[in-house]
Amino acid sequence: MTVFKTFLKVLNKSKMPIILYTVILVFFGAFNMQTSENSTNFVASKPDILIINKDKEEGVTKNLIKYIKENSNIKEIENNEQAINDALFYREVNYIIYIPENYREEFLKGENPEIEIKSTGDYQASLAEMMLERYIKIANTYERNTENEEELINSINEVLARQTQVQITSKLDTDNLSKASFFYNFANYSILAGCVYVICLVLSSFKEEKITKRTIISSMNYRKHNLQLLISNSIFAIILWIFYIVLSFILVGEIMLTMHGLIYILNSFIFTICAVTIAFLIGNLVRNKNAINGIVNVVALGSSFLCGSFVPLEWLPDTVIKIAHILPSYYYISNNEMISKLEIVNFETIIPILINMIIILIFSIVFIITTNIISRYKRKMG
Repeated sequence: MTVFKTFLKVLNKSKMPIILYTVILVFFGAFNMQTSENSTNFVASKPDILIINKDKEEGVTKNLIKYIKENSNIKEIENNEQAINDALFYREVNYIIYIPENYREEFLKGENPEIEIKSTGDYQASLAEMMLERYIKIANTYERNTENEEELINSINEVLARQTQVQITSKLDTDNLSKASFFYNFANYSILAGCVYVICLVLSSFKEEKITKRTIISSMNYRKHNLQLLISNSIFAIILWIFYIVLSFILVGEIMLTMHGLIYILNSFIFTICAVTIAFLIGNLVRNKNAINGIVNVVALGSSFLCGSFVPLEWLPDTVIKIAHILPSYYYISNNEMISKLEIVNFETIIPILINMIIILIFSIVFIITTNIISRYKRKMG
């Protein structure tokens, strides 16, 4: 109890910077969660197309122009090459279609007249090209077997009007699971940074000469002393963890009440335990309070960047991912990604997640053992 009371006194003495730092981390996590909603949704858009028609607008030519108009944004540009090229350069249009003179007449004769195009080469231009090629392929197919132009146009339009029926077999709430995954991935930084900052700050106070000498001459052995400190620091970490769990319910919503949400929570709790042991190890190595901010940046920011907290794992180079395997954050974030893709939650499907949790706990045990070895060595040297 003596260690715990001393811990509370140190915590109370440094409460203002601790509260400020913790609130900033929680707020930063919430802010990033909100901004991510605007960047993870895909919205389809129509390409901007300019049509230069040198043929009479009737029959097949008219039908082609009608199809393009229905599936794109038609732009009106002054009909001279300089203005057209400027519009293309400044991305006022993505795609320019030149329908040649006598296109309809030559097409009906089966001569397959060439349609010239100009393109910006971006994804919108590619969409326009796919649309034009689709029409031409269908038109060429029916032209070989149809003599009547009106019948030909009806056949083309009938095929173009067909829509692929998509049946959704997955019942996953992918939007909310993606939000939850993003939130808990960012929590890797916030929980680790919060634990390292606060625990190192507290432990550095225990390293003061007067307290160190009293601890050495006391009857308490270093294992019991370290255990009490570890438990005391764990209380703060659990409070920080609870903050994030409550915040996730507010920001992510009902998905946190499902089995997926429960696994997210369990995974974050296991990582919080590991974060405490990491902070405890660093706190036993560092005496200088001024160095704490730098350590937070190296440990929390470094592992977050390497392990996919800020940038998705699939975007990271293979070399970086291989290096990330030596850090517990990698297994924590990998679990979050696996949870977001779980179709069915049962023992078989969560085995890889449980294995990663065990690996994180092994890291924790290694950090505790290392801390005790260092603590014993320092006492002997002292």
